[in-house]
Amino acid sequence: MSVQTFLHAKKITTGSFAKKGGKLAKKAKTFPKVALQSNERMLQTERLFLVTATLPMLEAVGSEDWPSLSSLLGGVDFAENWSRFPEAMIWMRDFLREHPEDLSWWCYLIVHRYDARLIGTCGYKGAPSMDGTVEIGYEIADAYQGRGFATEAAAALMDYAFRHDAVKAVVANTLAEENPSVGILRKLGFQFVAEHIDIEDGLLWEWRSERSSGQ
Repeated sequence: MSVQTFLHAKKITTGSFAKKGGKLAKKAKTFPKVALQSNERMLQTERLFLVTATLPMLEAVGSEDWPSLSSLLGGVDFAENWSRFPEAMIWMRDFLREHPEDLSWWCYLIVHRYDARLIGTCGYKGAPSMDGTVEIGYEIADAYQGRGFATEAAAALMDYAFRHDAVKAVVANTLAEENPSVGILRKLGFQFVAEHIDIEDGLLWEWRSERSSGQ
């Protein structure tokens, strides 16, 4: 899923369950052990867990069963507007029902490892293409923006992608304007490569990061 889609879709809320931060945040010290035991494909950064969105998790999102999703993630709570793309996650659920082998190349749930809170999503737009490229995207809840979490998540996605010999480059698309996403990509070493028109999002800028000799 492209960066511009993550950043410009309509907002949703997770309801009153998302407001229980006081009690659930106290579980932060025990959450890492729970998550590690339940999801072997989780990516970790200094401040985040990027948890592979399994089919049961996507089923919970599709049915808006937030208590079940929290339980599957080890008891986290939810930041307001942690995801703005319920329809995209439902599409991923339906796709993974038919293609479970592609699980690692779609959606990851971004959990703040100290707050024990789901604060966004990120991931890839499918497995590596025939020419060895993968596309990344990400979104962060409003209250957690401007603190480097999107950069941290995107860097983890790049690192994971380049661990696979089949991946020669990571790409991303943004709206054709200077915006925070453009700044994130430049910070991570992406280069502008082209401008094109998307039928849904309009004029886009395409960015690309090639595998370096040391990767």
